[in-house]
Amino acid sequence: MIPVHVKEIAFDLTLSPVILLVDENKDRALPIWIGPLEAQSIAMALQGVLTPRPMTHDLTKTIIESLGASIQKVLINDFHDGTYYAELYLRTISGELVLDARPSDAIALALRTGAPVYISEKVAEYTLSIDELVDESQQQELRRILGLNSPEDYKKSLH
Repeated sequence: MIPVHVKEIAFDLTLSPVILLVDENKDRALPIWIGPLEAQSIAMALQGVLTPRPMTHDLTKTIIESLGASIQKVLINDFHDGTYYAELYLRTISGELVLDARPSDAIALALRTGAPVYISEKVAEYTLSIDELVDESQQQELRRILGLNSPEDYKKSLH
């Protein structure tokens, strides 16, 4: 298992939300396309926004905790047919329980509970280097705008 964290919610050229997970070294990223409602939920958790009434992931967290369980970790464990799969690991009174989950839902819950997020070695094969996320012309334009001299300077500014 490889630990990752949510870098940000970004948008592709069609304005579809993409969650960017980065590894501990911050040199590899895993983009996962998610729905707009899940993106909103994740963004709210990242920003620490509290709502007057519980949102779906807040309610789910409350239910889990009210039943005496806790979220131990999230593992994004598989990818096939264009879809990522995740497992939500719960500690319950009777032991560990592993639930199938969409990565976006599992990440939204992890952010609300402080649970760590991991990717499997198989999923790690789909990560991209940070440099691969921006093409050469975009790198040059960003260097010009940011006044950066080398690709290493550029890479540092992304973190």
